[in-house]
Amino acid sequence: MKAVQLLAPGAPLEVRDVARPSPGAGEVLVRVAGCGVCHTDVGFWRDGVPTRHPLPLTLGHEVAGTVAETGAGAGCEELLGREVIVPAVIPCGECGLCRAGRGNICRSQVMPGNDMDGGFAEYLRVPARGLCPVEDRGGYELAELAVVADAVTTPYQAVLRSGLAAGDLAIVVGTGGVGGYAVQIAAALGAHVVAIDVDAARLERMERHGADLVLNSATTDFRAMRSAISSAASEWGCAPHGWKIFECSGHTGGQETAFGLLTHAGVLLVVGFTLAKIQLRLSNLMALDATVQGTWGCRPELYPDALRLVTTGRVLLHPFIERFPLSDGPEVVRRVADHELERRAILTPLAAVRGESQC
Repeated sequence: MKAVQLLAPGAPLEVRDVARPSPGAGEVLVRVAGCGVCHTDVGFWRDGVPTRHPLPLTLGHEVAGTVAETGAGAGCEELLGREVIVPAVIPCGECGLCRAGRGNICRSQVMPGNDMDGGFAEYLRVPARGLCPVEDRGGYELAELAVVADAVTTPYQAVLRSGLAAGDLAIVVGTGGVGGYAVQIAAALGAHVVAIDVDAARLERMERHGADLVLNSATTDFRAMRSAISSAASEWGCAPHGWKIFECSGHTGGQETAFGLLTHAGVLLVVGFTLAKIQLRLSNLMALDATVQGTWGCRPELYPDALRLVTTGRVLLHPFIERFPLSDGPEVVRRVADHELERRAILTPLAAVRGESQC
């Protein structure tokens, strides 16, 4: 079978012929319909972030497909032929963290494209536990639902963690592959949403898909942004306190903006990642009685509800995704790394025609 593999840190990715894996006990073999390209994949390839599995390694952790084979084990056989979404991080389900409802940070978790070969391939072998069956595609092709595995579920968990309620003010800093869905999810749950980015095209798109106010932090100074948000919040009837802020940019500027927007009893969820450091005055948290919390991935138990937001049309995928054949994988990853694509790229092993989904 064909797979896009990382052979050495920084070396060009290659489409290679590799052996089709066979599922062992408690595992299934998924025929990949589509696999999204995430900046985490770029981190492994270009930025020197180490993978936990030795190289060469097939990248890709945002997968939708069909269970083609099953290994031995309770429940595995029932999955045969089912369309599924593979969680981006798969917990063990048995440790203390899993029992405490924090399976997304299970220390025995496995991640396709990191702990094992991933979904930039025709087939993917994964544990059977935690798979999210696709009962209804909601008019989408199965390949298109691949982004639910990370780009949708990661902000979904963050929004739930924040305690966001209808009528609250939600501020999303960074509206790229993850932040764009954070805007839509917050709006779907009834919040008034402010979208902040440095990219005018992204902001224009968010105006059509959930944002009540968009602000370009590249052309608007911080005080003016804060004033605009305060005025809008008052107009919408939102409280001047308790704002819910989601830092999705993964850049130092975005992190500084998000921290600076904290209000009394405000909540900041850190969703984006960067290796860079920033200086903060932590005493602000004490003075404001505010909360800053990290959030990693998404618990598999939350996937069905996140998927339902998509299949019922409350969160839209088509304006935010673009499909490419697997054979173009190395070039697509490079284009993602160089910020040449406006939409989330999905590699499709079974589709030979490149094309954009329509808005």
